[in-house]
Amino acid sequence: MTFRKLITPALLASFGLAAVVAIAEPAKDAQSSAQPAAGSSAPEMKLPPGWTEEDMKACMVAGTPGKMHERLAKDVGTWKGKSIMWMPGVTEPTTHECTMTISPVMDGRYFKGEMAGVMPGMGPYSGMGIMGFDNVSQKFVANWLDNHSTGIMNGTGELSSDGKTITWKYEHNCPITKKPTVMRQIETNEGENRKTLEMFGADPKTGKEFKMMRIEMTRNS
Repeated sequence: MTFRKLITPALLASFGLAAVVAIAEPAKDAQSSAQPAAGSSAPEMKLPPGWTEEDMKACMVAGTPGKMHERLAKDVGTWKGKSIMWMPGVTEPTTHECTMTISPVMDGRYFKGEMAGVMPGMGPYSGMGIMGFDNVSQKFVANWLDNHSTGIMNGTGELSSDGKTITWKYEHNCPITKKPTVMRQIETNEGENRKTLEMFGADPKTGKEFKMMRIEMTRNS
């Protein structure tokens, strides 16, 4: 994936909508939302042609953090992990230690996870992901990139009814088959400072799903 994209009318329209949503950010009180504060240089916002107050409200709701963002915020901190990794068809796993630091970005609308460790036979590992909850699709969303790949994984997640588990599905390209494939990740909170991550993927030779990795994590701070 590259950031050098052609600027299309659709992309420009997206930038325009983002600007409208930013201007329409919910104010702290009703009085401040009615008119700019004294001395403010912000221009009065007018609805675009054809828009209604309900349209604007929908944009405001879409950009406002809620309970699911609070759920993600509970994971902020530094975590130490023990990773167990399996190769397809190999019963004996390899183990290594890692750390994960989770911090809020964009005023708590998203959360950045940074992982570091040493992969057996592969050397130092560093990865970074952005997680959030899309108020429009009503799904958790995330991406992931690391120093062992050149592609970006994109995923969506759903929360279990008991609120303890998020089941993620990440799409990426298999380097062996050269085709899109899916990695399934089950993220389980087992306490305030304990969680596990279990990853499952398709064996590129057989197509059958196998357990790739399990990471047992404990929060240090």
